[in-house]
Amino acid sequence: MHHLLPIPPTSIASGFTTSTTLARDIPVLTLVNLSDDALRVHKSSSRLPHPLVSPPKPPPSQEKCDFVAWEAFYPKGSINPSSAVPGGFSFYLSGSQSFSNALGEAKEVVMSYEVLFAEGFEWVKGGKLPGIFGGTGDLAYKCSGGRKDDRCKCFDLRLMWRQSGQGELYAYLPLTPNNTSRLLAVPSSKQNPDYGFSVGRGLFSFPAGQWTTVAERVRLNDVGQENGEVEVYIDGVSMIRVHGLTLRDETAPHVKGMHFQTFFGGSSPEWASTKDQRAWFAGISGAILT
Repeated sequence: MHHLLPIPPTSIASGFTTSTTLARDIPVLTLVNLSDDALRVHKSSSRLPHPLVSPPKPPPSQEKCDFVAWEAFYPKGSINPSSAVPGGFSFYLSGSQSFSNALGEAKEVVMSYEVLFAEGFEWVKGGKLPGIFGGTGDLAYKCSGGRKDDRCKCFDLRLMWRQSGQGELYAYLPLTPNNTSRLLAVPSSKQNPDYGFSVGRGLFSFPAGQWTTVAERVRLNDVGQENGEVEVYIDGVSMIRVHGLTLRDETAPHVKGMHFQTFFGGSSPEWASTKDQRAWFAGISGAILT
C-alpha cells in the first residue's frame, strides 16, 4: 500500500491526488495539479503566501524531474498568523471538484500530504500542521483557538510538532464526556486549556531534512451512536487510532477537506521561530472509502 493512502485500494470509491506515482498505481484516483484552483483552496490568509517552488529534494510520491511543493516560510520571531511577525501559511482546501462534491455524502475519508522540514530545523516548543476538518456549513471553520460555541457543529484534526520534532494529533471534537475519555485513553495525551486535545504526543516524530508522509482517516459516527473513528498514519504506519467517538449529532456535519495550516505556536513569544526557517508540502491526496 502507498504511504499517502495506506489502505487497501479496493476500499477506495473515488478520490484525487497530486502524486504521479499514486495516480498510476490507483487508477480510480484523479491526478490534479498542485495548485489553488485544482485543490479548491479558499479562506487563504493574505498575509501568508504559499508559493509553489522546487523543494531541496524530490517528494517520494513524484517521479518526474520537475517536482514542486508548497513552501512555508517561518521568519525569525514568527508565531501564529495573527501575530506581529506572522509565519507559515493558513488556508482550507476541499480537493478536486468531484471529490469536494462527493464529500457531503461520504461516511469515511482519508486525506494526506508529504512534509519536509529543512535541514537543521529548530523545533522550539512546537507548531501546527495540516489536518482534516469538517462540520456544518460555515460553522465548520475556525474550529480551534479556544472556541467553545457550536462545538457540536465542527471538528478540526490538525497535527502538531513539539520539542525535538515529536508529533501529535491536535484534536478539536465535540465536547462530550465520552470523546474526552476516548482521546485521553491514548498514551501521552492531555486536554489543553484552549479546549483542544494533544493526542499521542511523542508516539511519532518528524525528522528534519527528510520527507514524512502524513495520512489521516476519519470515519463519521452514525447519528445517535458513539462509533466514529480517527486514525493517523506516518509513513504508512498507523500511529494513533481512536474509536468510539462522536463527530456529529445530526446528519448535516461532514468532512469538508483539510485545514491546511502551519505556524510556530502557541501565541506567546517563547514559541517563536529562532531563525528564518522553511518547510515544504506536496503529495496532497484524498479518498472516499466504500
